[in-house]
Amino acid sequence: MKYFSTRGGLSELTFEETVLAGLAPDGGLYIPASIPQLPSNWQDSWANKSFPELSIEVLSLFISADEISQTDLAALVHATYDDSAWRHPDITPLQPLTTNKYILELFHGPTYAFKDVALQLLGNLFSYFLQRRNKAKSPGEERETLTVVGATSGDTGSAAIYGLRGKPDVSIFILHPKGRVSPVQEAQMTTVTDANVHNLAVKGTFDDCQDIVKALFADAAFNAKHHLGAVNSINWARILAQTVYYFLSYFAIRRTIPTDAELQFIVPTGNFGDILAGYYAKRMGLPMAKLVIATNANDILTRFWKTGRYEKVDSDSSSPAVGGVVETLSPAMDILVSSNFERLLWYLAFENVQNTNLGRGLREKACQTVKGWMDDVKSIGRIVVPDSVLELARRDFTAERVDDKQIRQTIREYYTSARSYTADPHTAVGLHVAGVLSPAPNTIQIILSTAHPAKFSEAVTSALDGVPGFDFDSVLPEAFKTLLTMERRVIEVERPDVELVKGVIERFAVI
Repeated sequence: MKYFSTRGGLSELTFEETVLAGLAPDGGLYIPASIPQLPSNWQDSWANKSFPELSIEVLSLFISADEISQTDLAALVHATYDDSAWRHPDITPLQPLTTNKYILELFHGPTYAFKDVALQLLGNLFSYFLQRRNKAKSPGEERETLTVVGATSGDTGSAAIYGLRGKPDVSIFILHPKGRVSPVQEAQMTTVTDANVHNLAVKGTFDDCQDIVKALFADAAFNAKHHLGAVNSINWARILAQTVYYFLSYFAIRRTIPTDAELQFIVPTGNFGDILAGYYAKRMGLPMAKLVIATNANDILTRFWKTGRYEKVDSDSSSPAVGGVVETLSPAMDILVSSNFERLLWYLAFENVQNTNLGRGLREKACQTVKGWMDDVKSIGRIVVPDSVLELARRDFTAERVDDKQIRQTIREYYTSARSYTADPHTAVGLHVAGVLSPAPNTIQIILSTAHPAKFSEAVTSALDGVPGFDFDSVLPEAFKTLLTMERRVIEVERPDVELVKGVIERFAVI
């Protein structure tokens, strides 16, 4: 299996090169040269496999045994999803709410967020590749190192840090928007004081942080000097790792529900990585209804599916937010431009080209189309796709928007229901959208729960204020009770300036 850039398409990389590179030099994102189909007997042979066993099966479809042997891949996966690091034996368990509505809990890893599922694996992949490369070097030859840089709106930062803390030959620099992540999220990042971990609090938005990271990768000389690696969901390995829990939930439902039931996944969506993993699972052959995108007030994706316009600021709005980003109760989704959406745009462009062109060079034509679109997003802040492309997008997805008032109402509704459930504000976005849909009677809704409610204490307590019997301490994990008083280490960056961030990396990176 080889990989190519959504904006280039000619040169191809191995899986190892793709993982270590993260972002393509042309600014594009790496995607597989083809999407493998599931084995003919997968529904029977995979039916009773555990999360690690399913991971091995899915990953091996995208990773050649010539790159990572089956033995090594199995060892990597089992080390990642070892019982000691996870609080539930199923890794990502399903919790029933009603007979046709389930929560897929993705927050049972070290940092209580769904990002752990992929970033624990990514950290081990980084170590595996670096150790193998350095082992092959002659005595006295300079060791290979990796400088990992990432932007976070909350959970990616801590999950990446926990996946890479103390790893030899790796330095990690995480940028977060100062004052725009929850207190617990900030504490989870900044209380990790390992020498290879560096937290940067940038006075700006998440999109400012993300733009800086992209600029660093686009700087060929800086990238070559520091061997930059990506932990954001622009890194293909993260998307691949997340496809597994779609399969796990499918088999969990299949064991208890009639086989004619159709699954509908509702995904709280910011940077589009989590739901994109579901799209790959669907393309591989996993049966499901349309994937449902659930956004907060930062609704660039919902607006795209309604209008075909992908624009930073809603052209129909008379009072756009300053900078385009609205601060909400679900801060991990407070994102202006969804990076992983570019990967879906490539598939839409490619299929549209297939339908309208004859001859060779279809992949390159699709790459040229995507490059033009993304150049326009950067330069003028918007694109309008052809109707034929929008129709393709609507075939596999639908999208809805949720505001803060609805988030509070939903948290309260599910906490006070007969089967009481405490949802974090991002999960509440998905739950609210699930409630406004009108699925067929044989549909089973699965809402992806992306974070533990204790990570967003202000949102949860404000939503449940005055509810008899509610005590936030009852949902607060022991690990969080001392977190806010622990020693911290953070570097403040006074403005979103790539040169200032370069200076920090130059000072602290191990090269």
